[in-house]
Amino acid sequence: MGDSFCEQLTEDSTFLKHDPRLDTEVVDKLILQLNRIYPQILTDKEATKFRNLDVPTSVRLGELLTHLQGKGEEACREFYRALHLHVEEVYYSLPTRLHLRDSLDPLKLPQVIKQRHALNDRGPLFFMGCFTFVVGMAFFYYYSEAKVTGGSQALGMAALGLKRKAQEVLIWYTEESLIK
Repeated sequence: MGDSFCEQLTEDSTFLKHDPRLDTEVVDKLILQLNRIYPQILTDKEATKFRNLDVPTSVRLGELLTHLQGKGEEACREFYRALHLHVEEVYYSLPTRLHLRDSLDPLKLPQVIKQRHALNDRGPLFFMGCFTFVVGMAFFYYYSEAKVTGGSQALGMAALGLKRKAQEVLIWYTEESLIK
């Protein structure tokens, strides 16, 4: 978790203030959790202030989040713990949790930046020229073997620029046709 809880709470504040699942009852549960279990984080006087029903819930929640950020890292961590305990679906839909989950998910495919990958930078005309040459050599070999005996020798000459295994096969074929 690279970010501190205070930084995460700052990032999640807008989401939390506007989430309809955090109604008055849930916000009261969070305040009571922080007040009863961690009185050093939220005193009775502060809890009474944040539980005032005359103030809209989103405003109370915003003030609570600002207050917790002012209290420090432990207060923010305990808020996340209380949120996880009371409203698990909101906790797992927080922007920082979604980002964290997506970055740690080994089954998710990595985001691939689409780029043009070229095997060479010579362009399509070079490819067409090479393809035409190969097709020409194939036609020459196919039609010349029946009429001209030098067709297999041309095949043997073509083997000069190939890898070792391909050279052996072509030279073997050339030698076999010369024997016939």
